[in-house]
Amino acid sequence: MTPSARLQAAIELLDEVIVAARDNGASADNIAKKFFMARRYAGSKDRRAVREHIYAAIRRFGDRPESGRAAMAGLAEEQPELRDLFDGSAYGPTALTENEARAGGVSIANWLSERFAALIDEKEKAVLFDRAPLDIRLNPKKGDARAIKGAWPEIETLPLPNAYRLPTGTSVENSKAYNSGQIEIQDLGSQAIVAACLLKEPKLVLDMCAGAGGKTLGLAAQLPDETRIIAADTDRGRLSRIEPRLRRSSANNIETLLLSPKKEDEALAPFKDKCDLVLVDAPCTGTGTWRRNPELRWRMTPKRLDQTVKLQARLLELASAMVAPGGQLVYAVCSLLDAEGGDQTENFVKNHPEWRDIEVDLPIGRPYRKGTLLTPYQDGTDGFYFTCLEKL
Repeated sequence: MTPSARLQAAIELLDEVIVAARDNGASADNIAKKFFMARRYAGSKDRRAVREHIYAAIRRFGDRPESGRAAMAGLAEEQPELRDLFDGSAYGPTALTENEARAGGVSIANWLSERFAALIDEKEKAVLFDRAPLDIRLNPKKGDARAIKGAWPEIETLPLPNAYRLPTGTSVENSKAYNSGQIEIQDLGSQAIVAACLLKEPKLVLDMCAGAGGKTLGLAAQLPDETRIIAADTDRGRLSRIEPRLRRSSANNIETLLLSPKKEDEALAPFKDKCDLVLVDAPCTGTGTWRRNPELRWRMTPKRLDQTVKLQARLLELASAMVAPGGQLVYAVCSLLDAEGGDQTENFVKNHPEWRDIEVDLPIGRPYRKGTLLTPYQDGTDGFYFTCLEKL
């Protein structure tokens, strides 16, 4: 592909990403995979160049552009080398006109930027668009540090037990350590949330928004095999992705439970007032994961944020009913917005005097509004807010 053809491909791919963001469709990564599968003629250098174009545009513009062409035209205003690629050549984009639409503005929409936690200043926000590292978690029941350090001499030891970091781009999923269940890919921030769940040794655990089971498996790796762990979720597709991970890890104390949306209490009734630990890794805006999914900004509207906050409050209320007296509830979001983090915790504790927040002593994170804040700038993790609560 010529440079102009690569730019045109980026425009077409961005059109699909913009529509998906508007309609809450597939992620940019999944759209790109399908896009290139249909264009087998595109070589590795072509795919890399197209991806660089689209992610440069996604990271640059906080508001969703009108179109892929408007996005690249806006980028060309700041990168003159792109202007020459609008040359009207075969397979390339037509020449820019003086009056056509061009994307512009700030990288984070003003309405959203002002809702970040008080600790998130401009330096913190800038790092939200850096490339994310590759963190792994060692399963101490199946592997040891010597083995993985032998496989990857460049591995970096992180400040949590069994947590390590590899250079970005390292091939992990084809490794013996991964396929045998010795390691899992997991951000250090997610591992910190698992650590916060282990202030006591619970006998019955409910992971109420388990998704693909990353934190569920992290708990199983740290707890005795006799501990009963329930991985629950309302999304059948997400929950099904835990199965191959269970086989690799050889964990035999995890049960999956599919919940019906808005009827979760029916399936969870047997666990009411019985769980020693409930983890609510709640659905959220994902503002803490922009390094991996910057197009999430294009999905956000005040209405969607309000809907998400209401869902989180409902799940927090539901989860609290499952906790036994003296048990713990850990609430977490991969978000750096007060509405999803500190506000949720403080409102819950204010309205439920039978609960108290517990201080969590970890080597990373900063205390913030009855919980802990993790950020890419300060901790090298994805952005998270979490809190640990105890039922009196």
